Amino acid sequence: MSPRKVLFICVENAGRSQMAEAFANRIGLKASSAGTIPASKVNPIVVEVMKEKGIDLSSKTPRILTLEMISQAGLVVAMGCSVDQVCPKPMLAQMQKKLVDWNLSDPKGRPLQDVRKIRDEIERRVGEIANVERSVLKDR
Repeated sequence: MSPRKVLFICVENAGRSQMAEAFANRIGLKASSAGTIPASKVNPIVVEVMKEKGIDLSSKTPRILTLEMISQAGLVVAMGCSVDQVCPKPMLAQMQKKLVDWNLSDPKGRPLQDVRKIRDEIERRVGEIANVERSVLKDR
């Protein structure tokens, strides 16, 4: 059996959710990411800090969140769902999906050292998801 698909979401899909998707896919999870109001490109400072971890996000393009993405996900993780008008909670309720909200700071406009801290916290949390998924698969 393979792990369930993880969907990482944020408003612009230009920072946190892109980092989470990249870390998850690198360690063998099946992951994707999207945003409710996608930016035109991935945040350049995010591209820079991910290069430090050996991950190139320079060719990634932010994507819009769709009901199909939600329906295909086994786990939906929001990076910080604090703005009601852009938070996909109604979409998730419609699809009967539970939202896990990590409530992480947005790297947009933040200094490099703050973005590194956000990146490292995302990497840690993605690792926790991987550990849980492996444990569940082992017990099946």
